[in-house]
Amino acid sequence: MIFKLSKKRNIFPNPYYGEPDGLLAIGGDLSPERLIAAYQMGIFPWYSFRNEWGPKWYCPLERFVIFPNEIHISHSMRTLMNSGRYRVSVDEDFDGVIRGCGTVDGRYDMDGAWLGDEIIEAYTKLHDMGIVMSIDVWEGDRLVGGLYGERINNCFIGESMFSLVPSASKLALIHLAQLHQSLPHSLIDCQFETPHLRSMGGHFISYDEYMEILSQEGEGLKI
Repeated sequence: MIFKLSKKRNIFPNPYYGEPDGLLAIGGDLSPERLIAAYQMGIFPWYSFRNEWGPKWYCPLERFVIFPNEIHISHSMRTLMNSGRYRVSVDEDFDGVIRGCGTVDGRYDMDGAWLGDEIIEAYTKLHDMGIVMSIDVWEGDRLVGGLYGERINNCFIGESMFSLVPSASKLALIHLAQLHQSLPHSLIDCQFETPHLRSMGGHFISYDEYMEILSQEGEGLKI
């Protein structure tokens, strides 16, 4: 069943009533209040900004996640990390990261592109509120990769990543996991399974287990 959301109330239906692919609702808006309410329930927006009217809201009941202490770092990645070729930072260039995620490899012009101006504006507001953060990868003074996502308690909900050089997004993900390894009740929500993320330790857990971890209050990262 797919529900239509009111623009006046930031209330979402029970995710167990959604479609098998996780599609739960359409409509509403991308206000900070609605986005926060959504992420606290494990719900996220995803839609083609050119082809569809208004946001679509998803909540898969099988969640693809990486537990920070289980991140897999290959020998070649350890060698790259120790080489000193790249520098990794937090929130040094959020705007560059989110725009890089939207445009790398011609993503913006692809059919079904979702990271358009409306999404960038919405997540920039959440970044200004301290809810969204970026991991930035640098080669000298050049931003060559990164990722961004939301912080909910001690968990991180990944939105997108990009690389202009080989393995930059992997470096960002490893750095993110290392930042979270000391936090209890922590996970990285990958939203969707990919071979790249599975090779780094991603696997599925149930929505119930996901929400049990997500709802645990924590102090969050101290960066």
